[in-house]
Amino acid sequence: MNKTIHPYQLLYIFGLPLLIITGMVVLAKSTLFLKHPEQLAVGITLDLVFTAPLLYFLLIRKKAIPNTTVVPLFILGVVITSFIIPKDYQNLLLQIKYWVVPVVEISVVSFTIYKIRQIRKAYKAHHQDISPDFYTALTTTTATILPKRISTLLATEVAVIYYAFINWKRQKLAANEFTYHKHSSAVALLAVFIFLVLGETAILHYLIQKWNGIVAWILTIISIYTALQLFGILRSMRKRPIVITDEKLYLKYGIFSETTIALDQIESFEQSSKSIVFDEQARRLSPLGELTNYNYIIHLKSPQILVGLYGFKKSFTTLAFHVDDKKGFKAALSSKLEAIL
Repeated sequence: MNKTIHPYQLLYIFGLPLLIITGMVVLAKSTLFLKHPEQLAVGITLDLVFTAPLLYFLLIRKKAIPNTTVVPLFILGVVITSFIIPKDYQNLLLQIKYWVVPVVEISVVSFTIYKIRQIRKAYKAHHQDISPDFYTALTTTTATILPKRISTLLATEVAVIYYAFINWKRQKLAANEFTYHKHSSAVALLAVFIFLVLGETAILHYLIQKWNGIVAWILTIISIYTALQLFGILRSMRKRPIVITDEKLYLKYGIFSETTIALDQIESFEQSSKSIVFDEQARRLSPLGELTNYNYIIHLKSPQILVGLYGFKKSFTTLAFHVDDKKGFKAALSSKLEAIL
């Protein structure tokens, strides 16, 4: 089976379904539709919701594109049909929304949960010295289901809910795992931000409510959602420790940021809080910048990638970060570095 995708193949893989969608939109707005609305409404609905996704599936089934990417195209077809077909002729679409869409949603959720469990099991089997990480498994799973940008966005939003409300089980750290939230200013800082957001939300809602109730509730919902995200990030810092293995150093700052560094790429490291100039090569692990402290600085032989919230990436050769157990971290990392020399 040939999984390679040539650039010209992308043209018809995405072009043909797009041609069907465009054609149906034009047809729905034509005078021909006005003459035969009932018959054409059925045909347009079937083509947008089923024909275009089916054609796309046939074009990608032997390619290096996840078959599950058919789902967003199916949803897109439902949305477009809802807009271009008059409500009086949406009987078939209503049946699809009532019977088919829920089945698709349940299937996607079930498949995602299954894949997360499989990935976590595989991750644990191949990395005995690393605790299975929900966020890592989630980002890997969603990347096989959805386009990269959408999968990263979805993984982040799900992770916020997971760490905020679901994962409250006390986590026992292994000998090679290290916390960074206990003596860091980040926890107190995020807690203050959450308090301020909720406090200002109540005041603003009261004031804006007198002017426009809808605007007041929109701003309130946005503010509450922001507070929820901050709380989820804060909780994730407790659940995603820094890890040192025989070959790699996993530096994490909750779901805020993370990087994986091969030990043989470490030039040197120092226990220090000295002031350094942060630029495109020297960065902090914490995205909160000068508002948080650090007590370790690591220097690398070649540029590495720091992955931030929603998948944003930055390169670096020097990284400053905080570890609660300074002596334990130094001893563990020194031991691993000596072993690979």
